[in-house]
Amino acid sequence: MFRIHRLWAIGLLVAALAAAVVLAAPAWGAMQSDEGQAAAPKADAGPDAAKPGEPTDPKARKTFDLAREWEKHKDFNEALDSFRKANKQDGGHCWECLRRAYNLAVKLDAYKDAVAIARDMLPMADNDQEKGNVHYRLAMSLQEQGIKEKKEQFLEESSGEFKTALQLDPKLHSALYHWGITLARLRQDDAARAQFSAFLDEDKKNPSLHERAERFLDRIDLARATMAPPFMATTLDGQHISMDSLAGKVVLVDFWATWCGPCVNALPHMRQIAKKFDGQPLVMLSISLDSDEAKWKDFVDKNEMSWMQVRDGGFNGDVSKKFGVTAIPATFSIDADGVLEDQHVGDADIEGKLKKMVARAAETSNRKPSAVASDAAPDSRN
Repeated sequence: MFRIHRLWAIGLLVAALAAAVVLAAPAWGAMQSDEGQAAAPKADAGPDAAKPGEPTDPKARKTFDLAREWEKHKDFNEALDSFRKANKQDGGHCWECLRRAYNLAVKLDAYKDAVAIARDMLPMADNDQEKGNVHYRLAMSLQEQGIKEKKEQFLEESSGEFKTALQLDPKLHSALYHWGITLARLRQDDAARAQFSAFLDEDKKNPSLHERAERFLDRIDLARATMAPPFMATTLDGQHISMDSLAGKVVLVDFWATWCGPCVNALPHMRQIAKKFDGQPLVMLSISLDSDEAKWKDFVDKNEMSWMQVRDGGFNGDVSKKFGVTAIPATFSIDADGVLEDQHVGDADIEGKLKKMVARAAETSNRKPSAVASDAAPDSRN
């Protein structure tokens, strides 16, 4: 599998009193100290005056600059710890320290940390809009913690935080959608439907969530499932698609790039899958991380990649971030209801799983016409 790896820095300059880390171009990595701990990167000197929200205490400022270096070089755990440390050194008044720490905690799926950080942010919020935003962050983190740890108490706290967030800032329309998910997880189905309906009535900024909210209204049980993230994209041939527009079919999402050797090596198997499942309820969607559009188009054409093709432009692309892709090839199988079934490392047993999923989708599809016919049949009592 092709991965973006840290390259360890080469060389160690020994001085009488200190050891400095040598940066290896173009990538960076931390040397290991004698105790086996990652040696800290050399922090860039920060500006003389801190920007609004950044720490002002000299010691905190040094730790903050160090944290930015950890983050820059993708050592997110060290960066998270350092941002939180900088806030403490600044007397617990560093908004930017906590904002960056919260985002890293979410990135790392460290929702217990995210909850604690959001609570630390609350006293620093200056107005109702800021307070509403922090309560929203806290609600989202509690929701994820509750789902991850399967603890209802966190979901109940999440529900209360969503309510508070919307009272402080009624324009937080996306909170309506996510509150609906929390309520569905708590088996408060009528209340959940009310939030999804309110979201659809009020929201104008999150179109990718509208189809999903409509599906949850129709099938509230799906709001309790681990769904594939909603997204919208335009294919190479100009089709506008979304995750929810593919409902009723199994979806195989494959993240790849022309510069990824293992991805290219897997192409014959992908063509084989496309041919084998042709005419069956299966959609194949390849999402390229190529930045060069012309090179991508030429490669797709020359390699006869006849299934759906989308270019996302890199690991920071919208779809890639929603799926949490950090290495390629990355392949996800999604059932006909949009439930995320599995992430595959390699493609050894992918056909067997797809065969079972497609069979279930076909069986469900075959049942629907008879149900419709039964509903449409005249009442024999008339």
